[in-house]
Order: sequence, then structure tokens, then C-alpha cells
Amino acid sequence: MGIIGWVLLGLVAGVIAKAIMPGDDPGGIVVTILLGIVGALIGGFLANALLGRDVNEEFFDLATWVSAIVGALVVLAIYRVVAGGRYARR
Repeated sequence: MGIIGWVLLGLVAGVIAKAIMPGDDPGGIVVTILLGIVGALIGGFLANALLGRDVNEEFFDLATWVSAIVGALVVLAIYRVVAGGRYARR
């Protein structure tokens, strides 16, 4: 699966991450989806590096989707902590 596949997967993973972690995000749904793309790429890389699981082969593989969604959740949580704190001080 190439970079375009990971971007498409990241779009969906961003929406799923937003559904799992509802709430007000600084930046709205567009930023959340972009964070999903970044999270999917990072999640796929980490699954390959740490677990030795090659998630680049199949688009409809469960490990690919889980790594993308977990990566998107982690990036979204980090973004909320960093950006949320900045907006809360205003």
C-alpha cells in the first residue's frame, strides 16, 4: 500500500478517532482529519518498527486499520493537550 492508501486510510481514521474522542477541538474537523492522516502514518510506521508487523501490504487488513486508528487517537490526544492548553489560557 502506497502513500495515497495511507492518506485515504488516515482520512477515515481521523473521522473514527473524532467519533471515539468527541469534544471541542481547536481547529475543527479539518484539523482532526489532518491529524488522522499524520496519526495513520505514524501508527503504521510504529507497528512495522516495534511489532514487526508489515501493515503496508493490505488496505483491508485489521492490523492496518487498528494501527492507523490508534495512531490517530494518540496524535489527537497530544494535539488536544498542546493546543487545548493554549486556548484555555486566553
